[in-house]
Amino acid sequence: MTLRFPVEPMKAALGNLPPSSQDDQWAYEIKYDGYRTLAFVVDGTVRLQSSSGIDVTGNYPELAGFAESVNARSAIIDGEVVVLDAAGRPRFELLQRHQTPAAFYAFDVLQIEGNDTVSLPYEQRRALLAALVETGSHWMVPTHRIGGGAELLAATAASGLEGVMAKRLGSPYQVGRRSPNWRKVKNRVQAEVTIGGFTTGTGLRSNSFGALLVGVPAADGSLQFAGGVGTGFTQSLLESLHAELRARATPTCPFSSRPPTAYSRGATWVRPELRALVEIAEFTNEGYVRHSSFLHLLP
Repeated sequence: MTLRFPVEPMKAALGNLPPSSQDDQWAYEIKYDGYRTLAFVVDGTVRLQSSSGIDVTGNYPELAGFAESVNARSAIIDGEVVVLDAAGRPRFELLQRHQTPAAFYAFDVLQIEGNDTVSLPYEQRRALLAALVETGSHWMVPTHRIGGGAELLAATAASGLEGVMAKRLGSPYQVGRRSPNWRKVKNRVQAEVTIGGFTTGTGLRSNSFGALLVGVPAADGSLQFAGGVGTGFTQSLLESLHAELRARATPTCPFSSRPPTAYSRGATWVRPELRALVEIAEFTNEGYVRHSSFLHLLP
């Protein structure tokens, strides 16, 4: 096949690190928290495509010069658009605001000079990519390592990064497929929150709730809103927790300031008597839980 715009990128399965006995059969890359983006280079110009196939070239004028750093007249390069914080860490909420320049981190190559490279093994594509892209003001090819996945994952956790990508050596690039040959392994942290309300459930949750509305104590003792938790529930837990919440329903919002409309529209407030342990990727700059999952109620 000959790839042309748009291309559906290969996707990773969420999972754990490979067993230590197979560690040397995998390559590991830092997982960057941004927007998956494909760069189509043709005769000195670049066209950027989102993972959903939308042309986003105009969103990132700072990447217009990327083609000049590509050592080929044409290429299709896979990567991530990120925005870094003051400590040099990619932050998704900063990318959403896009108040500072974004960067393109290239991690794979699908085509060079009209020749598809997707059938080549991972390590050969990586070598081609390293020779293809020269580091510029807003783009680079981040390093990877063979083996040492546990050490890299621990290092990302210590640095406040999202996690690692594990990619099986010898594997091809499977266009449009979610493959176990690529694994995203995320760092997760646990946080204690107080339940202050819940949203109305729909579909299979029409008889329970959609998400818990949670908060964390502020310095003045008030309850600061910290977002919603909508995953991690079994059906029996949804039903039992819903009963406990309804028994604590109150017309008064328990949070120090009313949550944004996206959360508060149709919400049922409850007395802040129940505390829960949740697993999250991080707290955002706004103080909201991100990628949260319910674990259990706290005594």
